[in-house]
Amino acid sequence: MSKPMTKTQLVAALAEAMGSDKKTAGNALEAIAAVVAREVAAGGAVALPGLGKVVCKARPERQVRNPATREIVTKPADKQVKFTIAKVLKDSVNA
Repeated sequence: MSKPMTKTQLVAALAEAMGSDKKTAGNALEAIAAVVAREVAAGGAVALPGLGKVVCKARPERQVRNPATREIVTKPADKQVKFTIAKVLKDSVNA
C-alpha cells in the first residue's frame, strides 16, 4: 500500500490539472473545504460529484462501556460526519 498523498502533492496535482499556479489551486482547495465544513456543520449535506456525499448525522444519547474499567457510562448526544462514496468512484477503483 502506498503512502497517502500530502496536501502539497494534492495542490500540485490540482494546479497541473487546472492549468494554473499552485497558489490558485491551494485557494480553491481551501475554499471547497470551508464550504463543505460550513454546510455540514449547519446540518446540511454536500455532494461532491465523482467522489461522494458528506452529511452530518445526529447520534442520540447512549450507554457505552469504558473498556479499561468496565464501567457503563452515559455518552451525551452528538453529531457525526459521514462520507458516502459515489458509485462512479467505487467502479473506477474496482475496474
